[in-house]
Amino acid sequence: MSQPQMQIVATEATSQAVTAASPTEGATVLSIIERMARDPNVDPDRVERFLVMAREDRAERARVAFIAAMAACQAELPRVLRDARNTHSGAPYARLETIARATQPVIARHGFSLSFDTEASPIQGHLRVKCTCAHEAGHERAYHLDLPPDTAGAQGKANKTPIQGIGSTITYARRYLVLQVFNIALTNDPDDTDGASGADASTDVISDAQAETLRNLLTEHGIAPAKFLRVFAVESVPDLPASLYGEALDAIERAVARRAQPEGR
Repeated sequence: MSQPQMQIVATEATSQAVTAASPTEGATVLSIIERMARDPNVDPDRVERFLVMAREDRAERARVAFIAAMAACQAELPRVLRDARNTHSGAPYARLETIARATQPVIARHGFSLSFDTEASPIQGHLRVKCTCAHEAGHERAYHLDLPPDTAGAQGKANKTPIQGIGSTITYARRYLVLQVFNIALTNDPDDTDGASGADASTDVISDAQAETLRNLLTEHGIAPAKFLRVFAVESVPDLPASLYGEALDAIERAVARRAQPEGR
């Protein structure tokens, strides 16, 4: 997979089709609205304002329930084993089915569901993959990831048909979206899959800020991301182990210094 645009953007909404209120609370609100509607002395604008306030209150309670459930869910999610290896770069990664098998029971138990879709990307030559994380209380967050079609290997040679490249891109995006939405950590150790994934996530791989620094340096100095990934045997920059961050910076610095040397030296 070539180096993706790894900025994952999230938006939030509260579904009007699902009420975050309990049945008793919902019945109470409806009862109040009915009484107000039957009372000829009640200004219709007042009824409308009450409906707006009720919707806002429902949305806020749904949002709070979403946040609380997400925190509880992340506390239970295990680390996921990188159980496959990229045939071109040799980098280990966790397959989509492995991630789902390890995390879906916990995610569902806390009331979350995920749905995916695709649409045209504003970035030329890219595909946008969308993920909607919905909670049973009625709140949802939408995320998206823009990626180039995965039709070339690490050497830049075509290795898939356009249709196969689209399928590979969607699978790749779904893996990263699930990992990012729930802050799931990966591990190379089969004995290190117990416990909360978020507890030590920052010590497993580099931070988002460090990944952005490396991507910026690669772009600034014209270093092919595929070559960088092969050297450190990772599938993408954010997968770089935290312990190798300093070494990665040194490697980039050395590459830049070599380019600056006069030919023949």
